[in-house]
Amino acid sequence: MKRAIYAGSFDPVTNGHLDVLARAAHVFDEVLVAVAHNSEKQGLFTPDERVTLLRAAVAGLKNVRVTHFSGLLVEFAKREQACAIIRGLRAVSDFELEFQMALMNRRLAPALETLFLMPKEEYSYVSSRLVKEVAGLGGDVAAFVPAPVASALRAKFAAR
Repeated sequence: MKRAIYAGSFDPVTNGHLDVLARAAHVFDEVLVAVAHNSEKQGLFTPDERVTLLRAAVAGLKNVRVTHFSGLLVEFAKREQACAIIRGLRAVSDFELEFQMALMNRRLAPALETLFLMPKEEYSYVSSRLVKEVAGLGGDVAAFVPAPVASALRAKFAAR
């Protein structure tokens, strides 16, 4: 079985993330969406909330599994017997950091490939950071995120 890992903070998951994920799901037998837990970063949603939102968003993709992890991605990939890491590229500005991470991952785990996938052009400017900013200022983010995420964002910002 060819298994890939699509890792990220997904705080929150966007339609751009889902587009990249759907593309990866067509290429691999299984794609594991892995919510990264970084204790140095305070997210809007907890890792468990992000997993729940992702599971709702990917319910129609039968070969996708959602979980979370902490530590080195390459070690997690080895434990999961993945052959590839999926990374999304929206713009040229994403490339430099992604390229550096891919080279470091290759150095740490030479057998693990990194594949870059681009979302549809309509999502090329969408980021979790911008979605949170717009939602936090009361804007409508329904075009950028799945409906459960839009609802969760409204609830989070209403509670503040």
